Amino acid sequence: MSTHNLNQAPLLVVGAGIMGMGIAQVAAQSGHNVWVYDTRAEAAVQAKHKLADTLAALVTKGKMTADAVQGVLSSITPVAQLSDAAHVRLVVEAIVENLAVKRSLFQELEALVGEHCILATNTSSLSVTAIANGLKHPARMVGMHFFNPVPLMKLVEVVSGLQTDAAVAQSIFDLAGAWGKTAVHARSTPGFIVNRIARPFYAETLALLQEQAAQPEQLDALFRGAGFRMGPCELIDLIGHDTNFSVTQSVFEANFFDRRFTPSLVQREMVEGGLLGRKSGRGFYNYPDGAPALAASHVSTLPATAQWVVHGSGDVADALASAVSQCLGGKTASRATSSNWVGLEVAGLQLRQTDGRPAWQVAQDACLKDVAVFDELPTVAGGVLAFACVGRQNASELAAAALHALGYVPAQVSDTPGLVVARTLAMLVNEAADAVLHGVCTPEGANAAMKLGVNYPAGPFDWLDRMGRARVVAVLHALDACYRGERYRVSPWLQRAV
Repeated sequence: MSTHNLNQAPLLVVGAGIMGMGIAQVAAQSGHNVWVYDTRAEAAVQAKHKLADTLAALVTKGKMTADAVQGVLSSITPVAQLSDAAHVRLVVEAIVENLAVKRSLFQELEALVGEHCILATNTSSLSVTAIANGLKHPARMVGMHFFNPVPLMKLVEVVSGLQTDAAVAQSIFDLAGAWGKTAVHARSTPGFIVNRIARPFYAETLALLQEQAAQPEQLDALFRGAGFRMGPCELIDLIGHDTNFSVTQSVFEANFFDRRFTPSLVQREMVEGGLLGRKSGRGFYNYPDGAPALAASHVSTLPATAQWVVHGSGDVADALASAVSQCLGGKTASRATSSNWVGLEVAGLQLRQTDGRPAWQVAQDACLKDVAVFDELPTVAGGVLAFACVGRQNASELAAAALHALGYVPAQVSDTPGLVVARTLAMLVNEAADAVLHGVCTPEGANAAMKLGVNYPAGPFDWLDRMGRARVVAVLHALDACYRGERYRVSPWLQRAV
């Protein structure tokens, strides 16, 4: 097919739900005439009335003008039958996630619209290749995956099936840009980019909960300290455990039961018990209260004569040296830059940044009696920092006191490999590396998708640069050595990079 310029082209949105009307709104605001169809009688008309109320509220808040709202509404036309919009040049489908239903719809549309009309699906999980199966012209079938709420979320995944014409995908890519969105190309594989790469964010927290390594409020606080807007537990409660569990199952099955995507027993039990999160009033937390504040704990004060030594080199060692200097009233921290580990030593206790090994293994390998390992340093001032400790009775108190003196909120968790944030970031990087290896996206596309699609504070390849390839692989190897199986296998892309 030839390249299409779709700017201001007439389009049809099929499905008058939240996603469909969000797409219709964005298109109308960008100068398109939009027709909206829904199989439910009067649904499109009712949805337009609801949109009018929503936009009126924006006028009241000063976020839109009355003229702009009138322009949007006058550009959207509900239709009672698909044939009323047969003249359009683009169809965007936003209906139920059912392969048979979507196939039937597009086969019906193909018989109505012109031969150069592009057919786009907003599916979040189904194969674009499978949806196109049965079409006479499958080359014009493409994925245009928006994120909810459509008017606010900037990302659009442009998903190509096996037979999608490259010019068609590029036309949708360009159109998304004209609508003020950031588009990323993706290959049609289970979960596309965002829903695939994001699985470890939930999965590692659920695994830690199953091991009783930490409490939900601790885990969420640790991720907020790392710059995430919400922790995994509160985010799952917001999404709904039933929805999150269903997506995990779908990705697991679609990948032929690859162990990396194994669903959680913890979450299955919550779904079976009706603890679905905000929608049911209870999930990890009770609502409307939500996540409780971390329980205040007494932290000892280090002796004034305690000697500090910062070990290793690099950004983390430099950050620790700066924090120690502030703690010492501006005095320069002692440095041992030749050490083969990063961390600090105070009052006879070594605190090492995790390389994936649990504290007990570090102590065993280094022939130490007292050692603590700590997680990724928080990017938020005064953030919560996880640590685990082995050694004499007061070793944990010393570790907590040292971290508190440096300006962090110490949170002791079970001595698990990779602790909390480090293991999760390593797994996000690993999954992104496999996505690149399989041609699903580029590193740049993965970074953009995760920052814009799920509001991550950084992209997986940003974290790879920050942590270092060797350290990411070390964390993954330590996890694999502990748990065995396929879940923590290192992506060949990362192996080659190291």
